Amino acid sequence: MTRLATIGLTLSAALSAPLAAKEGMYTPDQLKEISDELRETGLELDPATLADLTSFPMGAVVSLGGCSASFVSPEGLVVTNHHCARGSVQFNSTAENNYLENGFLAATKTDELPAAPGSRVYVTTEVTDVTDAVREGTEGMEPLARYELVEQRRKDIIAGCEEAAGYRCQVSGFFGGAQYKLIKRLEVRDVRLVYAPADSIGKYGGDIDNWQWPRHTGDFAFYRAYVAPDGSAADFGEANVPYKPEHHLKVSAAGVEDGDFVMVAGYPGATSRYTLLAEVENTFDWNYPTFQKLIEEWIATIEEAAPEGSEARVKYESLLAGLNNFEKNLRGQMEGAQRVGLVDRRRAREAALAEWIATDPSRTEYGAAIASLAELSEESAKAARTNFWYGNATRAQLFGVARRLYRLSKERQKPNAERESGYQERDMTFFRQSMEAIDRRYDAGVDKATWILFLTGYLAQPVEERVAELDEAMGFTAETTADDLPELLDAFYAGTTLGDLDTRLALMEASPEDFEASEDPFIKLAVAMYDYGFELETQSKTRAGRSLALRPDYMEAITAWQAEQGVLAYPDANSTLRVTFGNVLGGSPQDGLIYAPFTTLEGITAKDTGEDPFNAPKRQLELIEAGEYGEYKLDAIGSVPVNFLSDLDVTGGNSGSATLNSRGELVGLLFDGTYESINSDWDFDPRTTRSIHVDSRYMLWVMEKVDGAQALIDEMDVVD
Repeated sequence: MTRLATIGLTLSAALSAPLAAKEGMYTPDQLKEISDELRETGLELDPATLADLTSFPMGAVVSLGGCSASFVSPEGLVVTNHHCARGSVQFNSTAENNYLENGFLAATKTDELPAAPGSRVYVTTEVTDVTDAVREGTEGMEPLARYELVEQRRKDIIAGCEEAAGYRCQVSGFFGGAQYKLIKRLEVRDVRLVYAPADSIGKYGGDIDNWQWPRHTGDFAFYRAYVAPDGSAADFGEANVPYKPEHHLKVSAAGVEDGDFVMVAGYPGATSRYTLLAEVENTFDWNYPTFQKLIEEWIATIEEAAPEGSEARVKYESLLAGLNNFEKNLRGQMEGAQRVGLVDRRRAREAALAEWIATDPSRTEYGAAIASLAELSEESAKAARTNFWYGNATRAQLFGVARRLYRLSKERQKPNAERESGYQERDMTFFRQSMEAIDRRYDAGVDKATWILFLTGYLAQPVEERVAELDEAMGFTAETTADDLPELLDAFYAGTTLGDLDTRLALMEASPEDFEASEDPFIKLAVAMYDYGFELETQSKTRAGRSLALRPDYMEAITAWQAEQGVLAYPDANSTLRVTFGNVLGGSPQDGLIYAPFTTLEGITAKDTGEDPFNAPKRQLELIEAGEYGEYKLDAIGSVPVNFLSDLDVTGGNSGSATLNSRGELVGLLFDGTYESINSDWDFDPRTTRSIHVDSRYMLWVMEKVDGAQALIDEMDVVD
């Protein structure tokens, strides 16, 4: 069969396959309720095993605190996305020794590098329902008191859980606060960078290809988890040894084919599928368009202040990558909302729910709660608009440092159990590491340039809409213009010592009086703005307290309404472990546009220009030209598959999630979605939703043929 004929069959399969993505980010305990659907879709494992977080395969799935990952060897080897580990690559890079450009591979375990400060591997070991312990007796309370009681109970439950050394616990709310679960997680604190391909593989296509199909990105990297010799969690230490997980995934060299069952287990960050109309309208009519334009200017400002090849550019590479990703995401969200008529769809859903409530007098309380929640949504939207420019005007990095340190001094006056989350003793390791990380991610010139950008936007607002306390503290008047900012801000950067690590660490032990007596301009600004910031926080907590009384009733109504339609309601994503499943599947997001399910090595060559971001390594191009596929060729496409599409339901935070076949073997890593899928955070569109995965065969091919990482391949259980 000719190559063209093979491609023709693939496209034909994409056209003839049912284009119906499978909605649902299910909590593991929900999977028993959809076991029949899992089996029908192709799962060979017993669905009940997926609900057991201590057994295979869920016991191998971990969180990095923002990304997902999984163990792939008995020696604590962790695989995740390149873009999830890129911050650690950047942290260890300099202009002279740039691992972003050259890649990094530890020849032996002793050559592995400490990951960026604050890096963690979290292994979920136990989930317990604590709804009654959190919610009991909160009915009828004043909103702020309700919020504070719920938060205190959550902190107390967490404190009890963390009496077990080496664990990091959280109490997460589900279904709008109708349910709470205590999640116990083993915390591995010594995380080391093992292997990351060069950006020319791991970030191939860069921001141009981001959210696009076809895609040819080798978005994978490896960490290793370390513990003390006795197996307990420990900070970085030369005597530490690799962590030995109870379970690890086998890696498939055979991969998947078009139509095969796949599932993803990971930690999706946040979705907004149950938000009311007012929030949707504010987000898409005002917030997203305003912020998208500002981010474009933010990116341009950083690129001008930190030229290519400079030490400053190395420090800001991770931030730039994140901003570019976010900017494109916002554009996709807005275009997607317009394409599917999101506002009208949300309005129609609320009307249908109201009609269902009206058909039964026993549902009257639902209607009253939803009406009050709609009013609260309007208030929250107005507050978000009011605070937008103030929030951006206070983005200067050292101002943020000063505010956090001053707040810490205030919180340290309270008993530990009563401190705000983020300022308790359990948080101090993270706090210290965040202070340390600034040295590798801060440049005064770049920070000043971006602060000027944000303050310019703030000064452009009518004086009556600005914050009087900030104007007074900064010396702004009605006549102050953007032209005045460079000289005014020079005094801040010239007069501060917060750029010094020892100063920052010493201030972690300072008293409020020490801060209030300081002449450091950023600290003086933090002290001046403390009361205003505290009032904003109190207002936000009060609104949250009102939501805690109303949203559970709304979600109860939604759940019952959907149940009558034969639909199992799943909670919005909240960075807790979820499972989503479906099939390898191409698609047609719009008329005349066909997405084949796989991309190939030859697609890399076709895109390559020799210039970033299409600058594949010379050795890789030579191997492709020679047809050196090894054992990783997929006959159906006549090449090694690079990336593939599925109809899985995922979002941010799922990055790095293990993509598993019907037997629970690793066949890839989830790393992105198509541009047409972006809006699924708000409204799931089964016709267009497609997720993008890096294929395990491409990962192994790069490791073996391009980067010489055979030792890591030998360490893993690679199966056919």
